[in-house]
Amino acid sequence: MELTGQWLVNGKDGRLTAYVADADGLYRWTEDRPASGQWSGPAFFPVSGLTHLTAVQGVDTYVHFLGRRERAHAGGRIDTDIVHAIQYQSGRPVTEWRSLGNPHSEQDRARQLGAPAAVTDERGTVFVFARNAGGGLMLRREGKTGKWERWTDLRGSDLLDPPVPVATSDGRVEVVASTRNGVLRWAQSEPDGPFETGSPTGMHALPGSGVALETAPGRPTYYWTDAGRSGVVAHRPGGWPIPLGGAPGDGAIAAVRTMLDGYDCTVLAQRGPGGTVVVGVCGTEAEQNGVWWSDTGVECAGAPALVRDAYGRVVLGVTGRDGSPRVVRQEQGPGLTLSPRWEQL
Repeated sequence: MELTGQWLVNGKDGRLTAYVADADGLYRWTEDRPASGQWSGPAFFPVSGLTHLTAVQGVDTYVHFLGRRERAHAGGRIDTDIVHAIQYQSGRPVTEWRSLGNPHSEQDRARQLGAPAAVTDERGTVFVFARNAGGGLMLRREGKTGKWERWTDLRGSDLLDPPVPVATSDGRVEVVASTRNGVLRWAQSEPDGPFETGSPTGMHALPGSGVALETAPGRPTYYWTDAGRSGVVAHRPGGWPIPLGGAPGDGAIAAVRTMLDGYDCTVLAQRGPGGTVVVGVCGTEAEQNGVWWSDTGVECAGAPALVRDAYGRVVLGVTGRDGSPRVVRQEQGPGLTLSPRWEQL
């Protein structure tokens, strides 16, 4: 089972943490000192019955884990629910796994609940999204008191797993999801406001490939693989899709912003059709000027990850076929130069 979302993060103390999951729980490696390249782990945090697990880090640096769990009982009954746990600080234990329930009470419909996706807003409020049995989008979020609100039906139809949420610096949250008729978007017009649904776009995204990144104050850019795998596409609501080229395989794209040669740039990473990690660089919101792609030649069994370390260097993470992660860091030099030395965790 692949851990989706932000599986490589930078903590409040500047130390990086990497996570890998399987059906029995979560494995974690932690940097000994900020940007040291020395790691401890893995620590293991059990939770049985997981079919999917995703991670998201908030502006408070807390890391939230949302999983879809199935538990078998005598007589053949299988209970399906969403579980949640938190890591508050680098190297500290993960909290106990708490159930967020299931929007469906009937067992057959409950088992059709999709994989969760999550995001936290500027105040640290957690938003959890999942496709329901009818193909629409469900939302459950924390209330202002910290108590979880009820599941809310945001409607929609024919959704394909998983949705792609994003929180913007003006306090809003929005989410897109692939459907058989295009890409559907829900967005808040103001913090704490209701989610308004727009019409599906004519674009068709490969399910599971999407990622969102805030590229200007209050404005996200979505990146995904074209459903025909003809290349990567960038899209900002209200604009036209921008083809970025590349040779995408399956799996999610990773994205991070950084300064390169004095320019605000976006770095993308994806698993290519041959199973190796491909990295692309472009000016932020200047994708039409070209994206420079290069193949690292390094195998990646799951989706790659991108983050910046305590010194602001871009760090690329991959997981090997044996499930163990390794990372490589940006070196000094023009553009984005990655070190030839990979750190095996």
